Amino acid sequence: MNVTTPILSLSGSACAVLLTLALATAGGSGRAEPAAPDTATVAQNERIVRKAFDAWTGGESVFDLLSPDVIWTIHGSGPVADTYKGVEDFVQRASVPLVSRLATPLTPEVHNIWAVGDIVVIRFDAAAITTSGAPYGNEFVWIWTIEDGVVVEAEAFLDLVAYQEVVDNNEPREQ
Repeated sequence: MNVTTPILSLSGSACAVLLTLALATAGGSGRAEPAAPDTATVAQNERIVRKAFDAWTGGESVFDLLSPDVIWTIHGSGPVADTYKGVEDFVQRASVPLVSRLATPLTPEVHNIWAVGDIVVIRFDAAAITTSGAPYGNEFVWIWTIEDGVVVEAEAFLDLVAYQEVVDNNEPREQ
């Protein structure tokens, strides 16, 4: 029996409720529970992320929202799965290998954004054309921790096989 199947059919609001419950009950390690999230901060974090993704759709970099000292973890297996320390490390070792092999900008299509406390979860797809003319598409879930309006920690879930196929089968653009 596949336990995840019923969750996949839930509406966005139901998923948000489940996410809220999961985040609220996580960390049962005996630590003191943090204070209830300030609704104004939650709303502000969601607005900041929506604005950044809207700007990305318009051709700007979503990575402008990252702290210079961001800790970015790409989960999974493969050469790019790692924890990157700092925006420069992440961009050079994880972003550039892919983006340099795309002939068109990677364009996101946001499906949902959920904010709980200082955590914002973004579920989106992104697509582009590779330097060999083939289409590239991927599905993403990013989990961001935001402090003072910048992303200080990020986790990324995506199809790393699709990522690696672009890196392995396309030449980088001439700079």
